[in-house]
Amino acid sequence: MNKLGIENIFANSVSALAGGPPLMEKTLLDVVFASERRKNVLLILQNGPKEMESILKSLQTTRQALLPQMRILKDHNLIYQSGDSYGLKNTGKLLANKMKPFLGTVKTMEENSNYLITHKLDSIPEHFLNRLCEVDDCKIIDPGHINAHQLNADFLEEALTSKSVYFVYTFMHPACNSILQQLLDKGIEVSVIDSKELVEKLITEIYEVCQYFLSYKNFKIFRYKRDINISSLTVTDNGFLLRLRLSNNEFSNKQLVCLSPKGRKWGKDLYDHYLKDSTLITEI
Repeated sequence: MNKLGIENIFANSVSALAGGPPLMEKTLLDVVFASERRKNVLLILQNGPKEMESILKSLQTTRQALLPQMRILKDHNLIYQSGDSYGLKNTGKLLANKMKPFLGTVKTMEENSNYLITHKLDSIPEHFLNRLCEVDDCKIIDPGHINAHQLNADFLEEALTSKSVYFVYTFMHPACNSILQQLLDKGIEVSVIDSKELVEKLITEIYEVCQYFLSYKNFKIFRYKRDINISSLTVTDNGFLLRLRLSNNEFSNKQLVCLSPKGRKWGKDLYDHYLKDSTLITEI
């Protein structure tokens, strides 16, 4: 979808929330998006009225350059002026509240476009896609074919410094037992959600190993009742690592890593989403 298409969706959703018909003209779009300064003014004022000097300092611009843009915002009833202070009118507040997550989502999509375009983004539940703006400061790790089964050493180090680590798995990673052993020996609380197919495979192929890990008091394993469409998810105290399948549903070892407070909450909420339909395994 091109930029204009995205902006039209944004504008129409704002109009609908405001109780009006879908916008047929691009006047409001031009007001908001045709000028970085106007857009940024709305975002700056989202947290309350500001003195002009504060706005100028935030935008690193001059009063002479900004005043024409402020006039346009006032003419369209998006902001008001009181002395040398400016604030958002109700329509301005509505726009600013919609803009921040919208722009955050666009930023996440643009920064990770090669990964998100080639992988099954629709395997993530829709209400988590709507929160994609929270997945910020990400990086894509591509181990390549030669190192496909090696651990992400940096993220393992991150996990080993956490108090709790949460996993969602649909496949058996060759290094999984080693990872679990290291985490459990350090006293880290470990919770694992496995697909029902993986649970059956583990019990059949490594029954004694499963019994061994179940003996740890700081280890919990759950069986998910439905289909898990992602490949894997690991959530630490500071972020998450996510593997999605390729668009053709084949396995991919490329990893989306996010280490930020908002990203960590998104990842933990996704884990909790799967936990709701999971059953704790206490014996096999």
